[in-house]
Amino acid sequence: MAVPMKKVTRMKRGHRRSTDALKQPSYVENKETGELHRPHHIDLKSGIYNGRQVLEPKETY
Repeated sequence: MAVPMKKVTRMKRGHRRSTDALKQPSYVENKETGELHRPHHIDLKSGIYNGRQVLEPKETY
């Protein structure tokens, strides 16, 4: 069984775990409609992705 030679310090352990923290998702504003959506995702209200119409726009009730 592998046994570490030396104790891992709190600093080294903290640097390794620094990427495990939860981060807030980022949002970008659609230039045409002003709606917020995730980057590299389709804007579901307008159905536009990367300047092209991909889906039919949803009806607003």
